[in-house]
Amino acid sequence: MTRFNLALRLLWRDSRSGELTILILALIIAVTSSTAISLFADRLQRTMTTQAAEFLAADLAITSPAPIPPEWLAKASELNLAQAQTVEFSSVLIEHDELLLAAIKAVSSAYPLRGFLKTTTSDYSTETTVHSGPKPGTAWVEKRILSALNVNLGDAITVGDKKLTVSHIITYEPDKRGDFYSFSPRMMINADDLQATGVLQPGSRVHYFFQFSGDSKALAEFSRWVKPQLNPSQRIMDIHEDRPELGSALERAERYLGLSSIVVILISGVAIAMATRRYTERHFNATAILRCLGCKQNEILWLYGSQFVVLGLLASAIGCVLGWFAQQGLFHLLRSLLPQQVADPGLLAVFFGFIIGMAVLLGFALPPLLRLKKVPPLRVLRRELEPLPSSAWLIYGLAIGIIGVLIWRYTDDLKMTAAIVGVGLVALLLLGLLVYALLRFSRRLLPHLGLTWRFGLQGLLKNSRGSVGQILAFCITLVAMVLSFTVRTDLINDWHKQLPANAPNHFALNIFPEQQQSFQQDLQQQQINGSRFYPVVRGRLVAINNTPVQQIVSKDSQGESATHRELSLTWTRELPEDNKITAGNWWADTQAGQVSVEQKLANSLKIKLGDQLTFTVGSQQFMAVVASIRELQWDTMKPNFYMIFSPGTLDAFPSTFLTSFYLPESQKDFLNVLIKKYPSTTLLEVDLILRQFQTILSQLTAAINYLLYFALMAGFTVLFAAVYATLDSRIHEGALMRTLGANRLFLRKTHIIEFSLLGLIAGVLAVIISEAIRYTLYTHVMHMDYYANYSLWAIVPLIGILFVGLAGCWGVRNVVNKSPLQVLREL
Repeated sequence: MTRFNLALRLLWRDSRSGELTILILALIIAVTSSTAISLFADRLQRTMTTQAAEFLAADLAITSPAPIPPEWLAKASELNLAQAQTVEFSSVLIEHDELLLAAIKAVSSAYPLRGFLKTTTSDYSTETTVHSGPKPGTAWVEKRILSALNVNLGDAITVGDKKLTVSHIITYEPDKRGDFYSFSPRMMINADDLQATGVLQPGSRVHYFFQFSGDSKALAEFSRWVKPQLNPSQRIMDIHEDRPELGSALERAERYLGLSSIVVILISGVAIAMATRRYTERHFNATAILRCLGCKQNEILWLYGSQFVVLGLLASAIGCVLGWFAQQGLFHLLRSLLPQQVADPGLLAVFFGFIIGMAVLLGFALPPLLRLKKVPPLRVLRRELEPLPSSAWLIYGLAIGIIGVLIWRYTDDLKMTAAIVGVGLVALLLLGLLVYALLRFSRRLLPHLGLTWRFGLQGLLKNSRGSVGQILAFCITLVAMVLSFTVRTDLINDWHKQLPANAPNHFALNIFPEQQQSFQQDLQQQQINGSRFYPVVRGRLVAINNTPVQQIVSKDSQGESATHRELSLTWTRELPEDNKITAGNWWADTQAGQVSVEQKLANSLKIKLGDQLTFTVGSQQFMAVVASIRELQWDTMKPNFYMIFSPGTLDAFPSTFLTSFYLPESQKDFLNVLIKKYPSTTLLEVDLILRQFQTILSQLTAAINYLLYFALMAGFTVLFAAVYATLDSRIHEGALMRTLGANRLFLRKTHIIEFSLLGLIAGVLAVIISEAIRYTLYTHVMHMDYYANYSLWAIVPLIGILFVGLAGCWGVRNVVNKSPLQVLREL
C-alpha cells in the first residue's frame, strides 16, 4: 500500500508539472476516437441491418411453395415472435375488354413487420405512409393498372370470383422482389379475401412468404430449430444472400467501418509508444536515485507500471465519455441523411473502446517502461549511462498480437486483420532496413553539401536507428490516412460506377426470337437505353462428372439454392462487360459444348476447370465442359447468369430473349404499349428496389465521409503528439548550437530541412506500403478492382513534407525564441 501511495504521489507530481500532458492527450484522443467510431459503426451497422430488413418486411422470412406446418408457427409464438404472411401469384385481370397480367399479393393484417407502405389517392403529389395493408373487400393497385384497364379509384376490379374496390394507389412496398412471383404491375389485397377469389387451385403457381420479427436471440433459436426441417423447396431468406446487389454494398461498408477503427488504433499505438519513450527518458535520473535508495528492479517496474494502469483507467474512462458525446454529435450532424429510426448505442461498443485504450496503452507503453527497470544506480554520477532495452521486440510483438485480436473481434474479418497487420509489418520491416541502408549511404553526401543542408542531414544521421523509428512512425500515420481516403474514394466510386443515374430499372423476359428485333426497335424509337439481348433456355444442373449434384451440394449453400430450381442458361460469343475471368480462358472459337461458371457457385459445388456438367432441359439431357470460371458483379442491375455456354451448345432447345432497360417515371405508360403489342412478354419493374438501394448507398456514403474526417482529425492530432514525443534531444542540441553562436535563421533552416526530409522519406514509404495493402485488400478481402493510384506518388510525399515539417518546426520553436540558458534549465 505504501508503494502504491508513492506511485500516486509521483503520478500527481508529474501531472502538475505537465510531464504527462502529451501522453494523456494521446491516450484520450485514442480512446475517444476508438469509442466514437466503435459506437458509430455499431449503431450504423445495426441501423442499416434493420433498414435492410425492410427488403424482407421482417427480420426473418421463410419462403415456400406451400403452407408451412402449424408446428413451426406454434414454435414462433412460443418464442414471442411477431408473425405475418404474404401469398404471391400471377393472375389475369379483365375490365372494359382490356386484359392485363398482374402480380397479386395477398397480405395478412400484421404485414409489414418491418418497414412501411406508401399509398396515394387521386392527388398523386401526396403520399401517405401506412403500416398495414388493404382492408378486406378493397384492393390497392399500382398506377399503371388504372390506365391499362381504364378504371378509376372507387371502381371495382374482379379477381377470380371476387369483386374488390380500388381504394388506393400503392407507390411503395418494402419487400417487392424482382422475381417470377412479383410480376409487375402489382395488386395488393387482404389475405381474408384470397379464398373467395377462387384463383388458387391445386397445381397453381403460387409462393408463400412467412415473415417473423422479434428478439435477435429468439430469431436465432427459431432459425436453428427450423433449418433441419426445411425441405429442398423451402429456405430461410437472408438479406446478404437474397439481395446480392444490396448485400455486397453493406458488406463493403462494414469492412470500411472496420478499417476506420484500425486506422485510429494504429496511429494511437505509435503516438503512445513515442510519448512513453519521452516520459521514460526524462525519468532516468529519478529512477537512478530510487535505485540508490534501495528500490529493486521489479519494484521500479511495479512503481511506474501502476502509475500507467491508473493513468490508463482514468484516461480511458474520460475517452469513453468523450467518445459517447462525439458519436452523438456525429449522428446529430447526419440526422438529415440517416434513417429516422437509429439504433440505440450499445454498451458493448463502449466497453470495446475502453479495452482498446488499455490494450494500446499497456501494449505500446510497456517496452519503454522496461528500460526504467534497467537504469543503473551509477547513472547518478555518470549521466551518459543509458539503460539497454529489454525484450522490446517481444513485447511489441505481444502488443501487435493483442491489437490484432481486438481488430479481428471488432471487424469479424480474419482476412482484413491479416492483410492490414501482416502486409503492413512485412513492408515496414523491409522498408525499415532499406531506410537504414539509405541513411548510412547518405553519409557520403555530407562533404558535398552546404553548411545548412549538412547540419539538417546530420540531424537524421546522428542516430540512424532513432531516425528510422521516427520515419516509420510518421509512415504508419500517413499510411493510415492514405488508406482511409483512398479506400473511401474507391468504395464510393465503385458504387456509383455500378449504379449510375440511368441504371436499368426494368427487365423484359420471354421475348420470342421473332419479336426480338421489333422489341429492340421500339425501345430505340423511344430513346430508351437498354442492355444486350440475351437468349435464355430454362434448364437444371443435375450432375458433375456423372455424379448426381445432390450428393455434392452442401446444406444451406448457394449451390443447394441453385440446384433445386431451374436456371436461366444463355450463350454468347463475347464476354459480358461486367464479367471477369478468374480461371481458364474465354472461348476463342465457336466450338460447342463449353460452359463458363460463376465463381461463387463453382466454389459452392466444387466445380473445377475441365469438369463435365450434365444439364436437363425438359426431358432432354446434354453435357458441357467447364472452360472458365467467372467473377461477376451482382449489384449492377443488369442481366447476370450462373451459366454461360459457347455458341451452338443450346441450339437444339427453344429459347426466348431477356434484356433490361432504363425507363424514367415520365414514360411509365409506354409499358402498357409494350404489354399490348407483346402479350407474351413479362415486364418486371425493379425501380422501387433500385430506389431503396440507392437510398441506403447515399446514407452509407454520407456516414463514411464523416467517419473519414473524424479519422483524419484524430490522425493529425496524434501526429503532433508523436512529433512532440521526440523533440527533447533536438531542443538540447539546438540550445548548445545557440550557445556556440548559431543564429535563429540558421537553426530554422536546419529544422525545416531535417523534418522535411523525415516527411519526404515517410511519404514515399507510405505510398509503397499503402499500395501493397490496397492491392491485398481489394483482391482478397473487399473484392474490388485494383488499380495503381499514381497521383499518390506526388501528393503523399508533399503532404509528408508539409505536415511533418510544420509539426516539427512548431515543436522546436522554443529553441529559436528562448535563450539557450532558459532552455537548458527547463531540460
